[in-house]
This record gives sequence, C-alpha cells and structure tokens, in this order.
Amino acid sequence: MIYIRHLGAAPDDTKKDFDAALVRTYALTLATEALHEAQVDLAHVDRITTIGRLTASIAPDVTQPIAAIVTNAQAARHFLNRRPPDLDEVREALDCIVTEAYRASDVIYRIRGLFKETPPKRERAEINGAIRDVLELTRGEATKNGVSVRTQFAEPSPVIQADRVQLQQVILNLIINAIEAMSSMREGARELLICTEKAESNGALVAVRDSGPGLNLKSVDHLFEAFYITKVQGRGLGLPICRSIIEAHGGRMWAGANEPRGAVFQFTVPLERDETVPARYADPMPVA
Repeated sequence: MIYIRHLGAAPDDTKKDFDAALVRTYALTLATEALHEAQVDLAHVDRITTIGRLTASIAPDVTQPIAAIVTNAQAARHFLNRRPPDLDEVREALDCIVTEAYRASDVIYRIRGLFKETPPKRERAEINGAIRDVLELTRGEATKNGVSVRTQFAEPSPVIQADRVQLQQVILNLIINAIEAMSSMREGARELLICTEKAESNGALVAVRDSGPGLNLKSVDHLFEAFYITKVQGRGLGLPICRSIIEAHGGRMWAGANEPRGAVFQFTVPLERDETVPARYADPMPVA
C-alpha cells in the first residue's frame, strides 16, 4: 500500500498525515452515500419494471369500474328524465358510482405507491395488510395464468417497523416469480400459498410457496447473486435487490424446496418492539 504521506511529505509531518486521513474519510463517506443512492435508484427501477409487467393484468381493474361509472351515470340521467323522476333508482345508481369510483381509486393508489420515488422511510407497518394490497394488484395476473391463490395469515397480524413500499416490492417480486414459474406447467395444479407467522427470533416470517417445477437445489445459493439469470427474459437483479432490502431491515431471506412440489421463498423481518402477542392462524382464504 502507498501512503499519501510518502508522496512528498516528510515522515514526521503529522499535520499533512492528519489532513490525508480526513481526505480519505471524506472520500469514503461520499462513496458510501453514492452507493446507497445507486441501490435506492436500482430498486426503484426494478419496482417500475415489475409493475410494467403487470400492466395488461391491472388494466381491467381500472377500466371496469370506469365503465361501470359511465353506465350508472347514464342510468341516473335516464331515471331523472322520467315523469315523475324515479329518485330511488337515481340514488341507487349514484351509490354504485361512488362505490366504483372508490374501487378505481384504490387500484390507482396502490400503483402510485409502488411507482413513487421517495427516500426509504421506516414506519409502523401491518404485514398482512401490505400483502393483501399486493395480492389485489396481482389478482389479474394469477387469474390469467390459472393460478389459485390462498393465504394463511397469523392473527393478529405481525407489526413491523419497515418501509412499506420496499416491503411490498419484495412480496410483489416473489409472487410474480412464482406465477411465472407455474405458467410454464402443462400438467398439475397451479397453487400459490402466502403465509405469515411470528418467528421464534422475535420476528415476522413470510413464506411464498408455489407448486411449480421447483428449484435446482445445487444452484439455489446463486439465486440471490446479481445477474444470475434463470429466466429467458430475466435481468438477474430482482432477487438480489429483494435480499438487500430485507437485510437492510435487519432480516434475512432464503429459498428451498416446497413439499410435495415447487419452491418456497421465505424472509424474516424484526417485529416492532412491543409486538409480543403469540400468533394464531386464520383459515386459508381464497383470494383468486
């Protein structure tokens, strides 16, 4: 190693040696900040790309309520033109308009939340609710590919301190990967099960289990390496980004074989400090 003081500075010149240490510390700080910003930007790009893959499936969730709004508005106008106006039918049509408007708004709100580029923010997050929001966005994709989705959630829901958008990005990636893995199957049931529970190490455990072709157990350790690609159109970045997000939250992520068939991806994140209530399990609930 070549020390800066060797380049023209006297060995006993402690001031210049001290200045060089400050320069190195400052440069290291800048490099660390730049690396963090690059990781945030890369995660945002991956999030947008993943949502882009769902565009065709999400579109009906927006266009259908809009079409219903138009239909009910036309019906309300028709009932108002009656002599005398049928006000009961008008009220019913207006109630339907409000319901469908909220339905479309909810979808747009979820999409905007995932598209938004904001600094990571830790806040109190109820993990079951975060997963349900992602399932609503992926419902069309699951239906299109003939995938039956069930949930088995811990009750009450585990509560964590996390960036909700980043957490949903991880869940979204795992669900989309599972659906894509099963879409290539010609035989057998396509089943996806998402579970939550309290982990023994005072954490929340999330497991995404599919009945797809499974993993090559010899290469499972490489799945979370950058640019390790298992799909023709893959970028090799989704799972490494997911793991980095989970590890940044103080958790860990791993993959393995599902029984009797398929793969399971699991991750843990620490619970909020006052979360000490033992877990109970809800009955499996079909969502698609």
